[in-house]
Amino acid sequence: MGGSTGGTLFNSDKKSMEDKVKQRLAEAKDVASRHVFISFDHEDLNEVNLLRGQAKNDAMDLQFDDHSVKEPYDSTSADYIKRNIREKIDRCSVTMVYLSEKTASSKWVNWEIEESLKRGKGVIGIYKGETPPTQTPPAFKQNECKAVKWEHAALTKAIEDASTKR
Repeated sequence: MGGSTGGTLFNSDKKSMEDKVKQRLAEAKDVASRHVFISFDHEDLNEVNLLRGQAKNDAMDLQFDDHSVKEPYDSTSADYIKRNIREKIDRCSVTMVYLSEKTASSKWVNWEIEESLKRGKGVIGIYKGETPPTQTPPAFKQNECKAVKWEHAALTKAIEDASTKR
C-alpha cells in the first residue's frame, strides 16, 4: 500500500480553521439572546403579549428570552408573590418596564424596578407611540432609567446596553 495523501492537516490549515471558528463564536455572541424580565401593569397585558410574540418571531430582529410573570399569581400573600417575582428577576440581566399611563400608579411595577436595581439588574423602559407617558413609576424616575420607543433596533440596543452596563 502506498502512502496517504489525505487526512493530514497542516499547521496553516489548523490556524485558518481555528480563526474561522473564533469568528463565528464572536458573531454568535453578538446576537445572543438576553434574559429579560418585563414589568408592566396587568391592564397592559395585550400590548406586552404582542411584544413577547415579536421577540419569538424569527423574522424579527428583536430577540430576548422573557422570564417575566405570564399569569397572575393565585395568592393574596404579598410575600409569596414577591418571592416568586424575585426568582424570575434573578434569572435575568435586564428588567424592561412597559411604560403606559397606567404604569406610574402600579405599586408592583415600582417594586419590581426597585427590586431589580437592588439585585444589580439593568432597567430600561419601553413606550409605544411618539412620546413616553408624562408620568412614570417613582423608582424609574428617581433612578433616571432610560426609556426608548417601541422600535426593534432601539429596543435591542437598549437591552444590550442595560445588560452590559449594570
